[in-house]
Amino acid sequence: MKVLVGYATAAGSTEGIARWIADRLSGRSYDVVTHVMEEGMSTTGYDAYVLGSAVHDQAWLPAGTTFLRHQRKLLKGKPVWLFSVGLPGALRGPLRRWAGMEAATILGELVDDVTPVEHQLFTGVVSKGAFGRFGALAFRAVGGRFGDFRDQAAVETWADGIADSLDTVKASTIHRPY
Repeated sequence: MKVLVGYATAAGSTEGIARWIADRLSGRSYDVVTHVMEEGMSTTGYDAYVLGSAVHDQAWLPAGTTFLRHQRKLLKGKPVWLFSVGLPGALRGPLRRWAGMEAATILGELVDDVTPVEHQLFTGVVSKGAFGRFGALAFRAVGGRFGDFRDQAAVETWADGIADSLDTVKASTIHRPY
């Protein structure tokens, strides 16, 4: 079974998560291709898709949403998992809970183009440079922290769930002669 792990990244954090997912699926004997989502890329010939994007202002990057919009016919009826990489783990208290709820907002913007099996929100790398000087000060003032908040174990556990689902699909399509 051939799987495309596609991603849209702003600073590389989402690419790293995509590669962890791809490595985990490859370890389960899936033929995996990892590729940045871009206009004109070939998406035919895959049996399943795991697609993700960095989140800015509670939305996927334009490259990710454009990709889904252009590929919606191809993705219809195929198993598709979506992941987003945002800020929840970099925040504290009520803001962390609020940021965790952004998953519903993000998914709401994407479901017109694809019906995913599942959507997962991860936290990525949060750097001062991404906010600008004033934005970084404001982010710190509300309790935000800078650093690498990617949780490889959580990503791999999620990827294992994808592989388990694909194993079920693969098993159901095997023709057994009597």
